[in-house]
Amino acid sequence: MKLTDLMPAPGSVKEGKRKGRGPGTGNGKTAGKGHKGQNARSGGGVKAGFEGGQMPLMRRLPKRGFSNKIFATTYQIVNVGALADFEANTVVDASILAAKGFIDNDKQPVKILGDGELDVVLTVKAAKFSKAAQSKIEAAGGKAEVL
Repeated sequence: MKLTDLMPAPGSVKEGKRKGRGPGTGNGKTAGKGHKGQNARSGGGVKAGFEGGQMPLMRRLPKRGFSNKIFATTYQIVNVGALADFEANTVVDASILAAKGFIDNDKQPVKILGDGELDVVLTVKAAKFSKAAQSKIEAAGGKAEVL
């Protein structure tokens, strides 16, 4: 196979409308832009949020507070009850939790919460543990290791 043999899937490429090519096309003369006005000009149209000279909504609303959301650490949550599915003496970390489907991404930090019961001896490695989760893991004879 050569590069010249490559073709898009049939029906996936559609030709663009030919505007301003005579009255028979239905898009002749003004090319679908109507007569005069801002939207008929070559650089026509308004900027996003422009309200025709009226004070835009984003400038009318008061600005309040502070948000550090883009820098905040988001943890993936796993409850202690979900860890009961693992066999005894297993080392449970993010990669194993992702493989089992308890979390989506093994690169993001994991927090273990205390909902549910645990009766299996496990070594759990996570970024954070709630106090209840840590006490339940240790009560079952396992270890809660903070990464």
